[in-house]
Amino acid sequence: MNTEKFEMVAKTFQGLEEILADELRGIGSLNVQPGRRMVAFEGDLATLYKANLCCRTALRILKPIYKFTASDPDALYEMTKEFDWTSVLSIDKTFSIDSVVNSEQFTHSRYVTYRVKDGIVDFFKDRFGADKRPGVRLQDADVMINVHIDGNRVTLSLDSSGESLHKRGYRVAQTEAPINEVLAAGILLKSGWKGECPLVDPMCGSGTFLIEAALIAANINPGVYRKRFAFEQWKDFDEELFESLYNDDSQERTFDYKIYGSDISPKAIAIAEQNIKQAGVGRYIDLSIKPLSQWTEAPADGVLVTNPPYGERISVNDMDGLYEMIGNKLKNVFKGYHAWIIGYQDEYFRRIGLAPSLKMPLLNGSLECELREYIIFEGDYKSFRREGHSLKDPESNPTPKENKPKRRLTDDEWRNNARRKGFGGKKGDRPEKRGEKHNALKEKYKPKPLGRKKYPSNKPEEEPTQEPSENPLAIRRNEKALKSILGRKPTLPVMRRRGWKRNDENNDSSSNENK
Repeated sequence: MNTEKFEMVAKTFQGLEEILADELRGIGSLNVQPGRRMVAFEGDLATLYKANLCCRTALRILKPIYKFTASDPDALYEMTKEFDWTSVLSIDKTFSIDSVVNSEQFTHSRYVTYRVKDGIVDFFKDRFGADKRPGVRLQDADVMINVHIDGNRVTLSLDSSGESLHKRGYRVAQTEAPINEVLAAGILLKSGWKGECPLVDPMCGSGTFLIEAALIAANINPGVYRKRFAFEQWKDFDEELFESLYNDDSQERTFDYKIYGSDISPKAIAIAEQNIKQAGVGRYIDLSIKPLSQWTEAPADGVLVTNPPYGERISVNDMDGLYEMIGNKLKNVFKGYHAWIIGYQDEYFRRIGLAPSLKMPLLNGSLECELREYIIFEGDYKSFRREGHSLKDPESNPTPKENKPKRRLTDDEWRNNARRKGFGGKKGDRPEKRGEKHNALKEKYKPKPLGRKKYPSNKPEEEPTQEPSENPLAIRRNEKALKSILGRKPTLPVMRRRGWKRNDENNDSSSNENK
């Protein structure tokens, strides 16, 4: 088994970085460092396989292979071409490229993709022949390459996951605008859910919260439903190691409570039933067709997690009334609960009529949402506090630690760090670094700035003159100049007025006579 340690990056949603970091520590990752929508960590092949199989809040796991700086597309191409692509690709394989760009120098991610693709293809052509190259495939490629550009800093990585890890493999049908599986798992983990009490989702839709809650409660790895991971096509794929991890169910546990889901829509419940059956967790979940208004009792001391309509992609006729009903049911039916609700409009949250103990910004697709926790207690708040409780108790309701912004490394520090870790860390901004030689013709015909010459202020009497230009477009209105530049007759048609005609093409226009 290969136990060599290497650097990896796990991508996630904004707001779930600390939760993912805890997951990665739990599988034995080293040097775990949360960032923005990502967590950097280190480990061996087993760690990479387990990160894909076990992490509920990871979207994909990347393995960086090459880092450099480049200030333009040509430098990007040349530096990409310098990498030894035979270490990860062969001419009988296919590859795809996904680019994420945050840069003033590179403004089009698609063009970045093209230039990186050209660099890889030309590497193989130069080494093996003009017709010897790996194929490009948009979907289901053998090797998936991720390009990340931050300013002029380029990181090329292997995507070990393939399809996004939120695509668990158990969803066979879905309702309109279902919540993302990774986001659902993140909310459940944030709530502290481990299967130690009942859980309720009274607006369950296609059952995502219910299934993810069951997987957490029974400690079933979310990756066991996947048919393939991209790392299975890598040259160093250890099938025996992966099979041993995939088939290891020693960490699974029994779940002694129930998960309750309901929805007003019979269609939604039918879809939820299909997904629950596909996930194999039906014994843990109790489903029913029941609108929120019909909830009159609930199992004691549970957790409520739900994703009500926002009034955006899904809406109901009376949104204000829906959120007022949520507040009413929390106060009268779900006493003793910790309720977690993700929403979009603050005006609807206010209709709930309860003070949240926690507010946490989360992205749900493109919507900037907020997750709120409500602690539902008996009696009034003064009695609640006299018993020693608090809505803002940092121990019972921990808020995510704010990551202090770290000093951004200089380009030299960034490259040196990349070199120490074996990622190249080259500088592709200078021509000599790209193997370019001095070109006299290119220098001679380098475009010159247009405009008037600047003269010293002590010579005001001199009339500035137009600097000669080598650009034909700048003086194309001058017919004689155009002839001298092109060395032939002008190709632009001569405009003739009615009543005039040209006697001799070689004569100046002043010699024309009115006929």
